Amino acid sequence: MNVDRCIGEVKRDNNVVSRACRIPYFPLVVESIKGSTVRDIDGNEYIDLLCSAGSTNVGGANEKVKKSIIDQVNKYIHYTPGYLYNKPMIDLAERLIKITPGKFAKKVAFGLSGSDANDGAIKFARAYTGRSSIITFIGAYHGATYGSMSMSAITTKMRRKLGPFLPGVYSFPYPNCYRCIYGKKENCCNLECLRQIGIAFESYLPPEDVAAVVIEPIQGDAGIIVPPGKYMRKLRELCAQNGILFISEEVQQGFGRTGRWFGIENFDLIPDAVILGKSISNGMPLSAIVGREEMMQSLDPPAHIFTTAANPVCCASAVSTVDIIAEKGFLEHVNEIGNFAKNYLNHLKDEYTIIGDVRGIGLSIGVELVEDKISKEKNIEAALKICYRCYEKGVILISLNGNVLRIQPPLIITKDEMYRALKIIKSSIEDYLHGDIPDDVLDTIKGW
Repeated sequence: MNVDRCIGEVKRDNNVVSRACRIPYFPLVVESIKGSTVRDIDGNEYIDLLCSAGSTNVGGANEKVKKSIIDQVNKYIHYTPGYLYNKPMIDLAERLIKITPGKFAKKVAFGLSGSDANDGAIKFARAYTGRSSIITFIGAYHGATYGSMSMSAITTKMRRKLGPFLPGVYSFPYPNCYRCIYGKKENCCNLECLRQIGIAFESYLPPEDVAAVVIEPIQGDAGIIVPPGKYMRKLRELCAQNGILFISEEVQQGFGRTGRWFGIENFDLIPDAVILGKSISNGMPLSAIVGREEMMQSLDPPAHIFTTAANPVCCASAVSTVDIIAEKGFLEHVNEIGNFAKNYLNHLKDEYTIIGDVRGIGLSIGVELVEDKISKEKNIEAALKICYRCYEKGVILISLNGNVLRIQPPLIITKDEMYRALKIIKSSIEDYLHGDIPDDVLDTIKGW
C-alpha cells in the first residue's frame, strides 16, 4: 500500500492545525467515497466501519442526499432563520416531530452540532422545571462545548486546564454489566448502580432540585455499552416519580443506527426530549432538540438562536436523509447486517481469548479486547495494533475507551462488504497474536 501523498498531507496538516482538534489513528486523507468504500488520495480503498464517527448513516456520498444539497445550493446557500424563515427547516421539523418517540405535542430547536444540542437541553430543562441540577453518567461523552463537556465524564484528558465547568452537573455510574463495579451479574443484580442515585437523593442531592436526567441509550464512546432494560425502565420511573425530565441523548445512536429510528426505542420508553446530531443531516453541520411543546416553549428568544443553524442546505440534506431511512426495508437491513456481524464476532470470541465481550444493537457494535477473560484487563495495545493492521489491509476501524473496537459502518453496507471487513478483522487479530504487528505503529496510532 502506497501512502506517500497521504503522509505528505498529514505533515502539512500538522504544521497548521491544532492538535486539540484530532485523535490520531492513521495517515488517511480522504479523496472520495462511494457507498461504504472510502478512497484516499493515493488511490487506496477501504471498507468503512467508522462512518465518519457515525455521522453519515446513509453513506458519505449518497446520490439522493447530494441532489438535495445541489438543488438547494442552486436556489441560495443561507439566510438566517434567527429572523426570517426557510421551507427546508419547516419540512425537517415536521418530519422530526413525526419520527421521534411520543404522541404528545412537540417543538424543535435547531443548532449546529451535537455539542450545542446538549447545551440546549440543559437550558430548556432548567427553564421549564425551574430546577438547576442535571444528572449524567460516568463514561458519557456529550461534546466539546463547555456545557456538553460539563456533562461528559469519559476522560480527564478533555478536562485538563479548562475548569471551572458548569455547576450543578452530577455524574453517576452507567450500568456496564461486563465490568460491573459491584461484582454482580445482570440476571442477579439489584440495580446497585441505580441505587447510587437514590442514595444521592437521600443524602446530598434533593430530587426536587434536579431538572433532568440526560442519558445515552447506548453509551457510545465509552465502548458501545448496552444497559439492561430493567435499569432503563426503573430510571424512567424514578424520573416520573420526582418530576424530573428524562432526556435521551441520541447524537450517536439515532437515525437508524440501532435498527430503530432512535436508540431509546429499543427499551420501549418515551423520553420527554431527544438530543440529535451527527447523522441528522448525514454529515452536514446540524443538530436539533425535539421535546415536549411546553418544555421547548419555556425559553424566550434569543436564548437558543444561532446565525447559521438550520441552514437550508443542511436541512434539505436532513429531509432527504430522513426520507431514505424511512424507505421500506431500510431498518430491516440494519438489523440483518448487525445480527450477521454479531454472530460472526461471537464465533471469534469463542475462538480467541483476547475477545472478552461482543455487544451492541443493530449496527452499533463494540468488541472489547482483554489480556484474558478472567482478569478482563484492558488490552489497549492489541486494540491499537489491530486497528492499524486493519487499515493496512483496507478497513477503517478505530478503538474506543482504549480497548474496544468500534464497528459502526454506514447503514447501507452490504452483507458482502461486511463479511470481507470481518475477515480482515479476524486476520488482523491473528497477526497480533502471532506478533506480526510491529511496535512502531504505536508511534502513529494513539486513539482515545
